[in-house]
Amino acid sequence: MSEEKKIVNDSQIEIKKVYNDPLNLQENPGQFPFTRGVREDMYRGRLWTMRQYAGFSTAEESNKRYHYLLKQGTMGLSVAFDLPTQIGYDSSHEFSEGEVGKVGVAIDSLQDMEILFDGIKLEDITTSMTINSTASILLAMYIALAKKQGADLNKISGTIQNDILKEYTARGTYIYPPQQSMRLITDIFEYCSKEVPKWNTISISGYHIREAGSTAVQELAFTLANGIAYVKAAQSKGLDINVFAKRLSFFFNAHNDLFEEVAKFRAARRMWAKITKDLGATDPQAQMLRFHTQTGGSSLTAQQPQNNIVRVTLQAFSAVLGGTQSLHTNGFDEALSLPTEDAAKIALRTQQIIGYESGATNTVDPLGGSYYVEELTNQVEAKAYEYIQVIEAMGGSVMAIEQGYMQNEIAKSAYLYQQNIESNEKVIVGVNKYTSEDVNKTPVFRIDDSIRQIQIDKINKLKSQRNSEKVELLLNEIKLAAQSDRNLMPYIINAVEAYATLGEVSDTLRSVFGEYKG
Repeated sequence: MSEEKKIVNDSQIEIKKVYNDPLNLQENPGQFPFTRGVREDMYRGRLWTMRQYAGFSTAEESNKRYHYLLKQGTMGLSVAFDLPTQIGYDSSHEFSEGEVGKVGVAIDSLQDMEILFDGIKLEDITTSMTINSTASILLAMYIALAKKQGADLNKISGTIQNDILKEYTARGTYIYPPQQSMRLITDIFEYCSKEVPKWNTISISGYHIREAGSTAVQELAFTLANGIAYVKAAQSKGLDINVFAKRLSFFFNAHNDLFEEVAKFRAARRMWAKITKDLGATDPQAQMLRFHTQTGGSSLTAQQPQNNIVRVTLQAFSAVLGGTQSLHTNGFDEALSLPTEDAAKIALRTQQIIGYESGATNTVDPLGGSYYVEELTNQVEAKAYEYIQVIEAMGGSVMAIEQGYMQNEIAKSAYLYQQNIESNEKVIVGVNKYTSEDVNKTPVFRIDDSIRQIQIDKINKLKSQRNSEKVELLLNEIKLAAQSDRNLMPYIINAVEAYATLGEVSDTLRSVFGEYKG
């Protein structure tokens, strides 16, 4: 009799034929270490926030999509910014050519932010902004707009991603060296804890680590290792973990292995509760891991794109079964282009059907007690801690990044994954099995290059109408503050309120901090 083939998942955890009851401490949801959820009643009390990630072309066009999504029942907005905005260049800069408005909305000044949220009261929604190296500037514009609307800053809520460490390992939209970037992040922590207390000051992101090719275990380990670095940096600045940790949030990916993803989410909560407790958190609210989930962009295929509807459904279901607080579902056509309105609506309806028709929301932690899921949770946790111990021994995430450790581990996993696809060891339906010669007729959404000239004209008009002497004075104040240890946020807010552009503020900080070359 031949030996039975060993089956492993993408994190190289062996999957047994049958699972017997592992040691299962009778943990309750809403109680430390929160394995089963951060709230006692979870979705029986309130569903997760259903977000749709959107942003393209100009602020005017994105504003139309936001109003459309709000009418369709989305509960929070999630803003995608174009590449020049992400790396601190105005649309008029020579480096911006060919990229303006392509992968997100172009925001050059407070004027664009005003247009982006025209007709939308910031007090009435939560907004998530996927922005990192220029997070302080975009948050400053958002706060300035809230003030112009007469909003109570104590009621403004939302999240900036603001997670620069994963940019060095997985994504690349950094500007300044790591230490200076960490300074900006802790300045935001400090400012918001006093002035915008409901704002989530960072979304520590595993999403892009996974998109770069990591396994689920690496996604979890590297994300929590980065979280440890942010907490320690804030503590070194004298901030109270029981205050700032309440406003930390996380951002995870959801891929196709439903059970591994659920185990990952459960392990993440348990690990973070223990980590924050060890770092001095005594308030349960400061020990809770709250997270947003996005379905896996890299798992979408250009071949037979309608298959992606099924993939997105599985991924979204894993996030719900795993206890997410917020969820974005990708459009089935995103391997081809930005999502069309129809694709965005199907993606949102996927969440709504899970929420209202699947029955998954009727009980807390539905897969809790499954022999398989409980043991898989334990194994994911154990393997993630192995990575964290290596990183901490190197001196923490910043040192591990500077030595290329995380980057190399992700690259090795991505290479193995691709090898398994090419050898047909891993089946991707429509790609290496059950393929079709049918011509793809899915409509695609394109952005015209003329958008850049529209933005340039707006910038030129803005500069001719604003008080340029005041802007120069306020930019110089940012420079002086950057050369000191003063909190930069008040100075950046003052400058954007006077309509200094994103590029002007970024260049001012570049003149002091320099640029990271990698």
